Amino acid sequence: MFGRKKGEVKEGDFIFTSRKDEEGDFHNLIFGTVTGVDGNKIGVNGFFVNPIGLKNKVSQGKAGPRSTEILTNPSSENCIFALIYRIEYENFTDVIDIGSEKVEFISKKVFTIFDGWIRESLSELINNVLSLPNGTEQDHAKRILKQKMENLYDKELKKNLYSICRSLKILI
Repeated sequence: MFGRKKGEVKEGDFIFTSRKDEEGDFHNLIFGTVTGVDGNKIGVNGFFVNPIGLKNKVSQGKAGPRSTEILTNPSSENCIFALIYRIEYENFTDVIDIGSEKVEFISKKVFTIFDGWIRESLSELINNVLSLPNGTEQDHAKRILKQKMENLYDKELKKNLYSICRSLKILI
């Protein structure tokens, strides 16, 4: 960016990080906006996401090595796959030490996709389609998901959701 030294953090930047869960096996996801900077410590407001659905699939042996990789070494690029299944989330307001925690700086576009995914309850809608057996209930869940996709205002979120749905073959 212009007028900014490489590695310099400022208020308004968007970040992605993760922290080990209570069991210590997998990571929970954190993304948010930098609200303050004090040396290596940054204040962050955003979301704390527990990808409980993917964790359950991995612990039940119903997921492959890629899923385990996403949960043990999440990144801003691979974590969208953790958001496909059921999630639990809460608001996150805390201080992160960028000297000791791995923090990725993400673009506003990526942050907006994550934020929209949570706010629009897309994980729940996709999980409904994936967890229901073939038949009328699943067809109804697909219609609800498709209707939600058609009504999304954010073009990037819509494009991302369509891409995920195509790769999962749930709207064909």
